[in-house]
Amino acid sequence: MPQSPHDRAAEYHNKAAHAHNAAATAHGKGDHLTAHELSQQAHEHSKKAFELSKEASSQAASNKH
Repeated sequence: MPQSPHDRAAEYHNKAAHAHNAAATAHGKGDHLTAHELSQQAHEHSKKAFELSKEASSQAASNKH
């Protein structure tokens, strides 16, 4: 069964949060290159979550009409 845009957005929000936590851990260990890469990954996941959230919102609005 395909995931709804809302479920997919939530998944990407969770992925972004995990990447942010991993980046913070890497930064705390002095591994700034890894921290930077993980921060970029978190940003990409956040952008994807935002797009999916907009899609879910559009679908919800169109279902009300």
